[in-house]
Amino acid sequence: MDILLKYFPDLTDHQKEQFAMLEPLYREWNDRVNVISRKDLDNFYERHVLHSLGIARFYQFPDGCKVMDVGTGGGFPGIPLAILFPEADFLLVDSIRKKIKVVDEIITELGLTNANAIQERAENVKGRFHFVVSRAVTRLSPFIGWVRNSFEKGAVIADTPNGILCLKGGDLQEELDEAERFYLLHHLDAEFEEEFFETKKVVYVPMT
Repeated sequence: MDILLKYFPDLTDHQKEQFAMLEPLYREWNDRVNVISRKDLDNFYERHVLHSLGIARFYQFPDGCKVMDVGTGGGFPGIPLAILFPEADFLLVDSIRKKIKVVDEIITELGLTNANAIQERAENVKGRFHFVVSRAVTRLSPFIGWVRNSFEKGAVIADTPNGILCLKGGDLQEELDEAERFYLLHHLDAEFEEEFFETKKVVYVPMT
């Protein structure tokens, strides 16, 4: 938890309680359904929670903002972002039933009233969203194809059109060129000093 407070010192007491619940919940569920590698579980708050919150160092989700987390896996980045932005609405989507079961149970245990989880393919999800987030799901070009029809018109953040926010790592230039879209690239090592974030980035692609 200290690493979260280092970068997000203004968390409310309720948010601190919810974030503190995460690691024991994931350890309990991971014994039944393997959604996090053991190595990463030992660095849980850095490699999963803080990494997910990297999006929030560059973009804020205002009240009423609708966000879809595609390929959420064990609930990242959706669950940490839902804790941080309690007045935004989050839909966590994955095609694998056992992962969604874990995510749904953790949402319930946390008492998160602004998050829901469904088993579905992204391209089949009904509804429209202001932002779609993901973490290392697939290359950007096919991902855009999955979600291109998922966006509300207009914008909820001043001067920031609705769009995609992806957490990615490594050398992305070939992948970004392949997508043939305008993008902004944000480097997480400019925000977080830990070695894990040296090659980690947030990619923003406007979609409206």
